[in-house]
Amino acid sequence: MGKKILIAEDSSVIQNIATKVLSFQRYEIDSAKDGKQVMAKVAKENYDVILMDINMPKLDGMECSRQIRALEDEQKAKTPIIAITGNAKNYSPEDFSAAGINDFMPKPIDFDLLVQKVKEFTGSEV
Repeated sequence: MGKKILIAEDSSVIQNIATKVLSFQRYEIDSAKDGKQVMAKVAKENYDVILMDINMPKLDGMECSRQIRALEDEQKAKTPIIAITGNAKNYSPEDFSAAGINDFMPKPIDFDLLVQKVKEFTGSEV
């Protein structure tokens, strides 16, 4: 069984491309369109990495990340989170770190870099 990735992204285009790119790398993909869906999926499943859009409806990526870090289940609370944002310049690395985010990527997404980061955080072969 491959590593499991949750793609939390309200853009269908980005979600579809990321799903195709990561599926090709043999990752198992799950997706969510808003922060409430993210929290519901994380409650039910364990993921190896979460790709977290910062600007999502219902619950933004920063708040989702904080809530995941506060979970009682230690394995879920430690899931690596990679933020994906079109507003990277509006946040400092400290802002992401304070929310419990391990790494971040600006939009438009460099999919080669995305694959590299996912491999790093899942311990997959690079």
